[in-house]
Amino acid sequence: MEKCKHVTFVWVACMLSITVSLGKDYELISPNKELVLKVAVNENIQYSVRYKSRLLIEPSAMSLKLGENTILGVNAQVRQVKRREVDEKIFPPVQVKSRVIPDRFNEMSIEFEGGFGLVFRIYDDGAAYRFVTEIDKDVEVVMEEVTFNFTDDHSIYFPEEESFQSHSERDYKYLKLSEISDRMMCSLPALVDVADGPKVLITEADLEDYPGLYLRGAGSRSLYGKFPAYALEERARNDRDVPVTKRADFIAKTHGRRTFPWRVLIVAEKDGELIESEMVYKLAKPLQLKDTSWIKPGKVAWDWWNANNIYGVDFRAGINTETYKYYIDFAAKYGIEYIILDEGWYVLGDLTKVVEGMDMEELFRYAKSKSVGIIPWVIWKTLDDQLTEAMDQFEKWGAKGLKVDFMQRDDQWMVNFYDKIAKEGAKRHMLIDFHGSFKPTGLRRAYPNVITREGVRGLENCKWGDAANPEYNVTIPFIRMAAGPMDYTPGAMVNAQRRDFQPIFNRPMSLGTRCHQLAMYVVYESPLQMLADSPSNYLKEPQCMEFLAKAPTVWDQTKVLDAKVADYVLVARKSGDEWYVGAMTDWMGRELTVDFSFLEPGQHIIQIYKDGINADRYGNDYKKETAKISASDTMKIKLAPGGGWAAMIN
Repeated sequence: MEKCKHVTFVWVACMLSITVSLGKDYELISPNKELVLKVAVNENIQYSVRYKSRLLIEPSAMSLKLGENTILGVNAQVRQVKRREVDEKIFPPVQVKSRVIPDRFNEMSIEFEGGFGLVFRIYDDGAAYRFVTEIDKDVEVVMEEVTFNFTDDHSIYFPEEESFQSHSERDYKYLKLSEISDRMMCSLPALVDVADGPKVLITEADLEDYPGLYLRGAGSRSLYGKFPAYALEERARNDRDVPVTKRADFIAKTHGRRTFPWRVLIVAEKDGELIESEMVYKLAKPLQLKDTSWIKPGKVAWDWWNANNIYGVDFRAGINTETYKYYIDFAAKYGIEYIILDEGWYVLGDLTKVVEGMDMEELFRYAKSKSVGIIPWVIWKTLDDQLTEAMDQFEKWGAKGLKVDFMQRDDQWMVNFYDKIAKEGAKRHMLIDFHGSFKPTGLRRAYPNVITREGVRGLENCKWGDAANPEYNVTIPFIRMAAGPMDYTPGAMVNAQRRDFQPIFNRPMSLGTRCHQLAMYVVYESPLQMLADSPSNYLKEPQCMEFLAKAPTVWDQTKVLDAKVADYVLVARKSGDEWYVGAMTDWMGRELTVDFSFLEPGQHIIQIYKDGINADRYGNDYKKETAKISASDTMKIKLAPGGGWAAMIN
């Protein structure tokens, strides 16, 4: 259960008679005094952000337009201002980065005439704001004005979207802000590379009963919010693609007494601080479950990527009971907690009709006897249509979770669907893994059974193209992963350099080296971490399986040792008494230095998996070594192009 140990809690309230005249400025300073947020209340409300005396965000307007031509934020009059300082500790039930999360921030709440307010919060690593309304009726939100006016024409990692129908798996275009027109938009997170300054990550947190935020340009140095409008009609093309065909002239219909999503800026002087940031989690709604003891992170053997290509057996491999018993046996052999039954186990369109050759009762009985959990895959629309009947069936079988796929939207209705499935899963003690999903916004804090989600261009893309390549792989830890866990689904045992790579749908391989894949189990955060390749391939690789079987999926401590966005990453993570270290590089071979000063005093045994001498020619090439080290040691490591390095320290 999530606990907050109270350390310091100070209220400072300024009761400002009835109203305050226009032209008032308010300032909020981070606990370490390096970040300053200023709010100006004039004809409109604007905020600006300064970091170490350098202005990052020039005055930028915010407002909320409701129905009946009501605009909250224009000619607003302040009623009162409240401030508080908070210094607490959060103990998350699922430890993605660390066992203890310091939650230290300063907050300013400005209440205005007209039943609304704004809450501003500032941490050492960023700032956020949100609207609050106290209106005693339902309201239509016509539009929310969200603005980021940067001081210069900086560069940005811009995951451009063609429409609001998206898996949120876009490549990051590196553009100047001025190159982004008002016809271009991106999903979040997006990362602004401030010239000779920090990185600024833009995202949102605590998204609930409201559409997701996108950004558009204006051919200038500013970015503006854009939202999918409220869905009125949709038309199913098939069981999974259900695009919206008619939208309203407003973005949300919601309760008038509520908080709205946080608009979030994470400011990182060092690139690695983006990986260490817990800001989205800290801003999210607190834990809503009384009991979380049943939530078990772990690894999962996955069937779909490898197309059920098992071999050396005396039965026909495919979607049948015998094949999945083989997966269960493999999982049990290595202590892997779960297997997934991906697409094909049910007749599409009806979750109550199991395909011929699958004996679900026997399969679940067998899995239970081997202490392996089963997580069925489902299409979101079919699940929604048959929700109670299907969920009761899964509970009766003993399913440990669901992989829910192909939502591809984040309008208000779909955002509420995520919330509904999280709650329904929690009622039945089921984990939820959202695929075809939008970015995380902190739902996992309220419902930690939402164990991971996609919204990332993962390994599956190697089945049909070269987009999941080493450069992309060392970009996402700083951008996508800053928002929350990502189900990249690593673990390929057939690895290729660029010149040798072929996208073969039923015999897939990965781009980059074997150790590039192994390092993902340290670098990438996902409390439910996939093993994507065939059990038959893993059984031929006992040295790699020694590492994969032991690698944790949750961590007590995380330290980024060295990192540069889109170039390389070097991370150390602790679980219990053991440390794991992972390094990955883009298509450039490079040498990095591991400083072991994070270790406890004394001598330690390190098991190293490193790129082989010929890994630049043959991606499968790697070497395992064992050595003795101490906290006073450093080690130079050499990474091949598209390479990696992984280590366990006892």
